[in-house]
Amino acid sequence: MPFEPTVASIKTHTVPNWFNDSKLGIFVHWGLYSIPGWAPTTGPLPEVIARDGWQGWFRKNPYAEWYMNSLRVPGSATAAYHAETFGADFPYARLAGMFNEQIRGWDPGSWADLFKAAGARYVVLTTKHHDGFLLWPSKQPNPFLENYHTERDLVGDLTSAVRARGMRMGLYYSGGLDWTFNDQVIADIADLFTAIPQSAAYTAYSDAHWRELIDRYAPSVLWNDIGYPSMADIPLLFSEYYNRVPEGVINDRFTQGEMTAEGPRPLIKHYDFRTPEYEVFSDIRADKWECCRGLGFSFGYNRNETVESMLSPSALIHSFIDIVSKNGNLLINVGPTGDGSIPAEQAERLLALGIWLETNGEAIYNSRPFTHAGGSTNDGTAVRYTRKRDTLYAMLLGTPSRQQITIDGIHIQDGSEVKLLGHTESLQWSQDALRLTVTLPANLDDTAAHTLRLPLARPANLADRVGIVAE
Repeated sequence: MPFEPTVASIKTHTVPNWFNDSKLGIFVHWGLYSIPGWAPTTGPLPEVIARDGWQGWFRKNPYAEWYMNSLRVPGSATAAYHAETFGADFPYARLAGMFNEQIRGWDPGSWADLFKAAGARYVVLTTKHHDGFLLWPSKQPNPFLENYHTERDLVGDLTSAVRARGMRMGLYYSGGLDWTFNDQVIADIADLFTAIPQSAAYTAYSDAHWRELIDRYAPSVLWNDIGYPSMADIPLLFSEYYNRVPEGVINDRFTQGEMTAEGPRPLIKHYDFRTPEYEVFSDIRADKWECCRGLGFSFGYNRNETVESMLSPSALIHSFIDIVSKNGNLLINVGPTGDGSIPAEQAERLLALGIWLETNGEAIYNSRPFTHAGGSTNDGTAVRYTRKRDTLYAMLLGTPSRQQITIDGIHIQDGSEVKLLGHTESLQWSQDALRLTVTLPANLDDTAAHTLRLPLARPANLADRVGIVAE
């Protein structure tokens, strides 16, 4: 039955199994900002906000994809870098010609191969970031800057390569900010609301872009950012999308502003999943969510980032497991250089995650949360849980210091076979009430995480949680 252009109708859409099952996506931030590839390395978003506030964040913004805004902040380090590298009078838009020149040799297949090897099930590409530059030759070109788009259809080329390798393709679009329509410098959090273009012209422009992207590429994910013009007909746009892509999903950032006597109030009419940025929920969420973050402090390529400012492979794997145990997906970002090269230190981390998933993916893909996200062993090793019907997976975040470990709160079937993924032999175990004792293999390799497969008993207190137990 087709979706109608009403809030009531679009809210009947449910999150499809593929999104619940996929767990890992790759975010790609690539655009004009990738040519300078420069920002201060001040730290992850939540820590900087807590320490310096929003004004401190924007003054020393570590997001390299915000280069255009940062260089317009008087006295900023980005402005100094730009003047030294390109010249103080070099306009940002002139990077478009340089970008079009550099992307001619880009091979989308190499990206898709890497993302597949990382274990990703979907990819989300930035089709337009806040600078307004388009990564496809749109029928709706920018009205203020001539040829402010790629000559090559980067969106289509990557979509084809990703789908050819069995992954799904999603598209990001900055509906809330476009500095070619509203060039207000953003220096504080309140500026984000007033910087959203609210004109009829921009509303029509952004609506036309989303419809073109949906019609041309049928993306599995609509990933909007910052907000959306208040006068846009969101139920109409969403109903058209769901009717075109019934198993598509929409994020929670199509926020529209509603003016009240107390001032602007954000209004979200509908979404399929939430998108905390650089943050992880503290416990299991019944509603679907996706954590998005960079491997370092930036989404766009930042030449100042070193391995010391990036997640280690172990930290990436631990964070991923934690997110999945709480009903989340991880959308981990790569920031290519201007010519489309993915820096080696980024690729190395993705491949390390992929290698871990080759052995332990059974506990990740198609899983659902347990009754609680985790705990710890008797030696203090953190544990996170996932579940498939009557099978429980206990993922040890590190290598325990003891061969014999105990885990509280677990009750498995009598006579069950307990296995460690990647090992063929069964493990010895015993149980006392809700305390499980397992003897691990001797000389266990010191890897990021180990996974126990445990056949669950099903007492009444382990009843399925509605909506989050695997089919």
